[in-house]
Amino acid sequence: MQMATPPKIGLALGSGLARGFAHLGVVRALKRHGIEPTVIAGSSMGALIGGAYLANRLDAVEEWAYSLTKFKVLSYLDFRVKSSGLIGGERLVKLMLDNFGDVKVEDLPSPFIAITADLVTGHEVWLRRGPLVDVMRASFSLPGIFPPVYMNNRWLIDGALVNPVPVSACTANGARMTIAVNVSGDIIGKVKRPGETIPTVAGFDLLNFEAPQQVEDVKKQGLMQRVFRREQGGPSIFGVMVSALNIVQDRLARSRLAGDPPDVLIVPRIGHIGLMEFDRAEELIAEGEAAVERAMPDIKAAYTILCTQYSEDDVPYQG
Repeated sequence: MQMATPPKIGLALGSGLARGFAHLGVVRALKRHGIEPTVIAGSSMGALIGGAYLANRLDAVEEWAYSLTKFKVLSYLDFRVKSSGLIGGERLVKLMLDNFGDVKVEDLPSPFIAITADLVTGHEVWLRRGPLVDVMRASFSLPGIFPPVYMNNRWLIDGALVNPVPVSACTANGARMTIAVNVSGDIIGKVKRPGETIPTVAGFDLLNFEAPQQVEDVKKQGLMQRVFRREQGGPSIFGVMVSALNIVQDRLARSRLAGDPPDVLIVPRIGHIGLMEFDRAEELIAEGEAAVERAMPDIKAAYTILCTQYSEDDVPYQG
C-alpha cells in the first residue's frame, strides 16, 4: 500500500550573518537532487533565506548577494546614535519590502518558522504568522547591532541567541526527517591559532580601502570610525561583538544539536570567512552547494530508511 503523500522533510537553516549566504547554495543543490523540504525553520540569516525560498524570491536574493561590495554593504548601514542598535535597519527593511512586499507567513506554500528570542524573558519564540518581512527582521535583530522588533506584545531579538540551528522547530511541525545546515560549525579552533589577536571585522577595515575619495567620505562619519577602527594591536568594538557572537553560536549550537540531532547535518567549510564578509557571496554559495554534494550519500541513506518506516497512519511508504 502506498501513502497519498511522502513523509515530510524538514530543513533547519542556521544563523551566521554573511555565512548564511551558503544556504543559497544548499537549497539550490537540494532542489537539483529533487529534495524539496515541506517544513522550513530558520534562525537569523537562515530565516531570511528560508523565507525567500518559500516566497519564491530566491533568485532576487541571490542576485543581490552577488552584487554586494564592501562599500555597497556599508551603504545599507544607517548608523544611529540615540537608538537601541548601532544600525537602524530602515534601508534594509526598504530593500526587503521592495522584494517581498506584503507577503504573510501563513500564505507561504509550506510551514515556515522563524526563530527569535524574547528580550525580556529570554524565552525562545517561534514566529509562524504575520508579515514575512517583520518576521525575518525579528529573527536577525542582533542585539547591539539592530534594534529589537516589537511583535505580539514582545520585544524580539536574534534567534541565534537561543537556537542557532532550529532542528526542534522542524520536528515539532511534523518533519519525519530533518536536514540541518550549520554555517557556523567550521569556526572555533580552525580560523585562528591560540594567542593571535582579534582583527577588526573582515571587510570593514576602513584603512584598507583603496578608493581615496570613498575612504575620505567614510572617515567623515565619526561614529563609523569609532565602531570599525581599532587601536594598534587591539580589536575594534564591532570586532569584539562579532567574535563574541561566534563563541555563543558555536557553544549553543553544539549543545542544541546534541539534544536535538538532525538526521543529516550539513556543515559548509567556510570558517575562514568572516561573519560580516557579505562581499564574498559567490564563494559562500559555491561552498554551500559543495557541502550538499558531500552529504548526498547520507541524505539518500536517511531518506531510504525513512521510507521503509511507518507513516503517521502506520502505513509504510513505498516511494
